[in-house]
Amino acid sequence: MLAIDGTELQRRFYALAREHHPDFHQAAPPEERARVEETSALVNAAYRTLRDPIARVDYLVRRETREGAADKPKAPPALLQEMFEIQEALAEARAETTSGTLDDATRGTLAGKREGLRARLRDEDGRLSGPLSARWDAAAPAERAAVLAAFKEALATRAYLRTVIDDLAEALGEGDSSEGDKSVAHHRH
Repeated sequence: MLAIDGTELQRRFYALAREHHPDFHQAAPPEERARVEETSALVNAAYRTLRDPIARVDYLVRRETREGAADKPKAPPALLQEMFEIQEALAEARAETTSGTLDDATRGTLAGKREGLRARLRDEDGRLSGPLSARWDAAAPAERAAVLAAFKEALATRAYLRTVIDDLAEALGEGDSSEGDKSVAHHRH
């Protein structure tokens, strides 16, 4: 179930965090302290994943598909073509600059593309955490494979968008600008 009650999640997290906090087990034998530290780390990691709807989807996809490194999800070909064209325009803009800075027109064009991609990223996040998650929660077992495929495609799309947004931000001298979301790791494609 991807829909969760945030208040109940937080309440349960605090209860488990208190129960398994290493400070409350300092007098325990070393093996017990090690187990408590490991459990505390697991509780914290689980909470970080569960409180973020995109991280929940990512975890679900990995758990349900047991994906390995060789089975990377793929973004739609049209998106890949568009991202390639933006990367090409970015490379051309960089090559045309002799001073290492972009002219105002190029800067404006790249900033516009970045803002458009940010909007698409927000839309993709909304699709993942909204309709697709609801579809998963309501799906019969036979329908879940199709929802998983949609999740995988959306996560791949999201990763490509973030990569190009970051590249554009770097070219604009703004560093990482995929809106500070580090909940789900993204890798260069």
